[in-house]
Amino acid sequence: MHKKTYSSLPAEFAACQYSDCPLSADCLHFVAYPQLMETQTYIRLINPKLCSKDKDCQFYRSAKPVLYARGFTNVQKCLLPEQYQRFMTTLIGRFGRNGYFDRRRGLTALSPAEQETVLAALAEVGFHDKIAFDNYEELTNYFD
Repeated sequence: MHKKTYSSLPAEFAACQYSDCPLSADCLHFVAYPQLMETQTYIRLINPKLCSKDKDCQFYRSAKPVLYARGFTNVQKCLLPEQYQRFMTTLIGRFGRNGYFDRRRGLTALSPAEQETVLAALAEVGFHDKIAFDNYEELTNYFD
């Protein structure tokens, strides 16, 4: 499954219309509602019967941007050939072949969870030094 990284609000994002919710100021589902009202003919709404309108709301998603990483092309230079083969095989099993190479080259942004997956794969092959990804950017976490 190919993962999409959105830099702007996707039209299919589910919105919440409860302005009286105590979490609404920081909830991405509520922040998206007025934007979607301006641009879309049809809007997906979260079922009002399932919203708890309190701090335990199951649909709450922070509107704060998250630090995504792009690319890890320098990793191959740091590993022995056998280590790199095991590292690559582990991540291909996780992301698929095209998904691995898209993430390695920086075509697909790595969420914080995927960054941890890459670092765990490095640790698994015996590489424990700190690595920096090729690039970083702040994106809104719509679906991860």
